[in-house]
Amino acid sequence: AALQENLDKRLFGQHLVSKVVVKAVRGFLNNTNAKKPLALSLHGWTGTGKNFVSKIVAESIYKKGLQSKYVHQFVATLHFPHAHSINLYKDQLQSWIRGNVSICPRSLFIFDEMDKMHAGLIDSIKPFLDYYELLDGVSYRQAIFIFLSNAGAEKITEVALDFWRNGRTREDIQLTDIQNALSVSVFNNKNSGFWHSTLIDRNLIDYFIPFLPLEYKHVKMCVRVEIESRGYTVDEDIVSRIADEMTYFPREERIYSDKGCKTVDAKLDYYYDF
Repeated sequence: AALQENLDKRLFGQHLVSKVVVKAVRGFLNNTNAKKPLALSLHGWTGTGKNFVSKIVAESIYKKGLQSKYVHQFVATLHFPHAHSINLYKDQLQSWIRGNVSICPRSLFIFDEMDKMHAGLIDSIKPFLDYYELLDGVSYRQAIFIFLSNAGAEKITEVALDFWRNGRTREDIQLTDIQNALSVSVFNNKNSGFWHSTLIDRNLIDYFIPFLPLEYKHVKMCVRVEIESRGYTVDEDIVSRIADEMTYFPREERIYSDKGCKTVDAKLDYYYDF
């Protein structure tokens, strides 16, 4: 219930995300006989809510949220920076996952910047996501894996724009309109950590979840929530000014914010004497 409530209150313009994430996580946690870990792959432009959603999922399962010792975050450019060390990273990653799931079967692993990860590295965790009852005496079936990536964002925007140009609302977009094209796009993207990955090839990712690009009205929603969270009264003039300062694309239509809500926090500092 808390997961649904948080997404409803603080995630804007992402009807598909709210529906799929809540159903997937709730269903998985209530399943006493899961056949494999839950694997969610979140895709979209920067600032559309991917990190926020992974944070909310963590908070809905663990008392300390992202600070829980059972939640493990990997950032590609920080934890796996060198292409020549891939074999070392593979061994480290396997040991880390094996050790942590041995301690807590309900561990959560978040992989950020999948689009910057070296191709082939993520395939080292394939055994842990597969349909094995036990691997060396350890069951991984209660674990959750969340992947965050900008890869596929162009495909998501393409679908959203088609709907907009045909006079249909973004809420008309269904998961079936995007998911297959998204997984193929990510699989064939040479600049993605999922390039020709066995995780996709073997259908081990349960959901490819598209984060739609945010519109002007969604940016304003983000500004209002941020102002309120700081304990200030919402000033609609400032809300509009901050939203107007964002840059939007495509160049002709100017529908979508190219940074989503990413810089709202910093821009607010300029307008308020915090």
